[in-house]
Amino acid sequence: MADVRIGGQAVIEGVMMKNKEKYAIAVRKPDKDIEVKVETYKPAADKGVFFRLPIIRGVFNFVESLVIGVKTLTYSASFYDDEEDEKQKNINHDSQVESYADNTDADNTDADKKSVMAKKEEKSDSLMLFFTVAFSIILAVGLFMLLPAFLVSLLDSYISSHIVLGLLEGVIRLAIFLLYVFFISRMEDIKRTFMYHGAEHKSINCLEAGNELTVENVMKASRFHKRCGTSFLFIVMIVSILVFMCIDSKTLWIRLLLRVLLVPVIAGISYEFIRYAGNHNNACANVLSKPGLWVQRLTTIEPTPDMAEVAIKAVEGVFDWKEYLDNNAK
Repeated sequence: MADVRIGGQAVIEGVMMKNKEKYAIAVRKPDKDIEVKVETYKPAADKGVFFRLPIIRGVFNFVESLVIGVKTLTYSASFYDDEEDEKQKNINHDSQVESYADNTDADNTDADKKSVMAKKEEKSDSLMLFFTVAFSIILAVGLFMLLPAFLVSLLDSYISSHIVLGLLEGVIRLAIFLLYVFFISRMEDIKRTFMYHGAEHKSINCLEAGNELTVENVMKASRFHKRCGTSFLFIVMIVSILVFMCIDSKTLWIRLLLRVLLVPVIAGISYEFIRYAGNHNNACANVLSKPGLWVQRLTTIEPTPDMAEVAIKAVEGVFDWKEYLDNNAK
């Protein structure tokens, strides 16, 4: 059975699935109906040979996934805005339209007004997306890269070996990451998102096993997967240990700067590892994937059948699984 080259993530009360140049978001709305939205984009790999080079492709894939991830999370959350927020949006929207009308000729049509407002909202959403992604990257680098390096720098007077310091820094980084994942997994809202995360993995594993994508079959599949983003982040922690153990700098600001500058390199190396593990099923790949699969016990929870149904809808938005199974059956 050929691999199913689909990736995805859990969103608020739903699942996003990505395949080639398309991604679909399926969300269980408050009225219990499932809303499916399909979008297209141009993957970085399609922009030229440079973007497909090892390490380089991992950097762009990471940024691409982060942007789409934030965008789909924002979309799914929009279904669960408080009523007061919705009312305020309507009030703001009406006032903007009135303001626009006061400054335009009387012969402008309602369609023109709506078009202008739509463009303004689109620019606002794009700006918000940019700042959200930028803030996410800054927070992650500060918490998982700079903070451990700063804490270890307090031991410079007691430990002279940069290898030992690098190892201690890595242990602290790994501990912060695992504690962060553990504590957020205790939050009720996050638990439901982690259940949808499990549904996402189950649907992909179901297809890769050559089974029809039914709720019953999906529920029987494993909730763990080697290409998971959780595994990627865990590998980033491990790779960072190996990289920073090789760097010797006594000046704190240079040490911190190098942590920031080497983030793309570490992300690129980690991507190649996850890519290899996902494309191979040999003993080496399986052993090296074990730690990441173990961490998924924190970030995935067994879903309910209605969550599996949502995951199936997301897959069907970007992938004809019936044709896929028919072709592999021949």
